[in-house]
Amino acid sequence: MTNRLESDSLGSMRIPADALWGVHTARALDNFPISGTPVSRYPGLVVALAEVKRAAARANSSLGVLEPAVADAIGLACQDIEEGHHHQHFCVDMIQGGAGTSTNMNANEVIANLALETMGHPRGSYQHLHPIDHVNKCQSTNDVYPTAIKLALITAVQELDHELGHLTESIREKGAAFAHVAKIGRTQLQDAVPMTLGQEFGAFAATIEEDRCRLRESAALMLECSLGATAIGTGITAEPGYRERAIEALAEITGLPLVPAADLLEATSDVGVFMHVSGMLKRSAIKISKISSDLRLLSSGPQNGFGEIQLPPRQAGSSIMPGKVNPVIPETLNQIAFAVAGADTTVTMAADNGQLQLNAFEPVMAHALLQGFSWLTNGARILRTHCIQGITANEDLLGGRAAGSAGLATALIPALGYAAAAEVANRALTGRVTVIDAVTSMGLMERDAAALILEGASTRAR
Repeated sequence: MTNRLESDSLGSMRIPADALWGVHTARALDNFPISGTPVSRYPGLVVALAEVKRAAARANSSLGVLEPAVADAIGLACQDIEEGHHHQHFCVDMIQGGAGTSTNMNANEVIANLALETMGHPRGSYQHLHPIDHVNKCQSTNDVYPTAIKLALITAVQELDHELGHLTESIREKGAAFAHVAKIGRTQLQDAVPMTLGQEFGAFAATIEEDRCRLRESAALMLECSLGATAIGTGITAEPGYRERAIEALAEITGLPLVPAADLLEATSDVGVFMHVSGMLKRSAIKISKISSDLRLLSSGPQNGFGEIQLPPRQAGSSIMPGKVNPVIPETLNQIAFAVAGADTTVTMAADNGQLQLNAFEPVMAHALLQGFSWLTNGARILRTHCIQGITANEDLLGGRAAGSAGLATALIPALGYAAAAEVANRALTGRVTVIDAVTSMGLMERDAAALILEGASTRAR
């Protein structure tokens, strides 16, 4: 393999000749073999970095501090990356020291070398176009990196929202199909009052739809942009007018209504928005996990559990028990929620430990959040396609249980009062008879009157 020699302030290193990255990336590869998760694992972050660099080049060109030919070459390189090319060269580990500097330098070097080739120069000939002096002009990792993370998270929210929309629609359709299926609801795992299976699924859909609204609200908070803040928020090394032009260019490139941060020093040191988004992601994950746990309970058995619904069989459930089929899809969503909840703690601790004018721990926050969004988006998709769409109801079992449940006695309270209705429920349970048989045998109501009330309760459930 042929190499090229590149140098930085620490010395020289040999770089593979075909690598788009350079010496700064090489040092990061050596220093941070941590998670095995490269930046390229999150295409949204790679695209966001390219968008930020393209906006910066456009702003610098308009200010006359970057030659048009250089700015154009940088812009073309960024567009190539935005279209999905060369992502494998964004190879530094997501977990890194330096507050994201390695990621920023990786982007600078890849873009510089692509731009050099556009201009007819070989990779590494930085005297013509430099990763720092040109690609990173008027910038710092400390405004580029958090801006790119926010853009990537906005995309991640949009992708999750899209999948949650499909999941909600699928659950609603299932609820409509089950609208006629009467059952007994439960509180604290004990029999409660009549409802329908359709109502149960309708509530699942409603809770997911509510979280979609909260997630979209959190995405709006990430539209505040600190580009132009440079190192600590003072804008040092940035040209006058750069901030306004860079944000305007980035808004045009992304199509997002970005707004300048009100206080650049605060925006550079504060990561409250990441904590907020993490909290909303956790909320969505936990609520989907609760639905998944309910599906596991409702389908438990099939002979000695709740057995109210059947989940579509996806794979053999045991290496020793023939015929056993496990609720593997809901179980997967539970585990995703566990991971997201743990990641939320990671984000919280990272936010708490930022010092003075900069939080150095944005890399672990970015990794935790982008992984969580990716996992939950994929999880929502398989929950819909591999589980919800194939659920069937055990209508005979549900109907028999609903008709014979002592919980129907609740409907008699307006006519009999609580104490008498409680006696009816107790008689039904201990005597193993229906509520209508219990209330008539106790002489509290005529059968026809009781039947009318209980039929009304069943109708309301539907």
